[in-house]
Amino acid sequence: MNDEAIGNGAIGNGAIDAAIDGATPRAGVAAPRRGGRGLAIGVGTLALALALAAAGCSGKGSGAADEDGFGSGIGSSEFDTGSGVGAAGDYGEPQKVSELASIYFDYDSYEIRADARATLRANAGAIQNRSEWRTIIIEGHTDERGSEEYNLALGERRANATRQYLEDLGIPSSRLRVVSFGESAPAVQGHDESAWRWNRRVEFRVTR
Repeated sequence: MNDEAIGNGAIGNGAIDAAIDGATPRAGVAAPRRGGRGLAIGVGTLALALALAAAGCSGKGSGAADEDGFGSGIGSSEFDTGSGVGAAGDYGEPQKVSELASIYFDYDSYEIRADARATLRANAGAIQNRSEWRTIIIEGHTDERGSEEYNLALGERRANATRQYLEDLGIPSSRLRVVSFGESAPAVQGHDESAWRWNRRVEFRVTR
């Protein structure tokens, strides 16, 4: 016996197989017996793999059905009909609507101008006729002059003055919400009165 013979499996494999089977290795028998065991083990392994694969497919099919059911049941009703729970189920994304026009203010003022009063009366009529508008968001804006803190406060005063005017016209306060953007969201870019006059404003958005 030499290292090369053992390494090539001429004797080593037969001895191992014989030890496993409880038989004495003989020349010319080890290879056939090893082949038979290989076939038996291969068939057994294949059968086990097929059984596991079948079980896995069955489990995956059940999981996929549950996942599909979850997606179509909760997701569709929540976003298509507005029902359901969670942030998206309670209120939709605020949207601008053509029925609610913006109003404009004089420099450093939150007084409702005469031209704005007519606009607010029309807006109030639209709000009263559209019960599907759950909340009216009143956004106060300013031009770029002044500090950020001052302009945030001024935008809030403009939005609150607008809210009070709408309440006086009969709009329930529970449907109105105020927010100030100050100078941070100009409607028109520019650094003179031609832009500033359009940025001193209140805009409206609705949630459904």
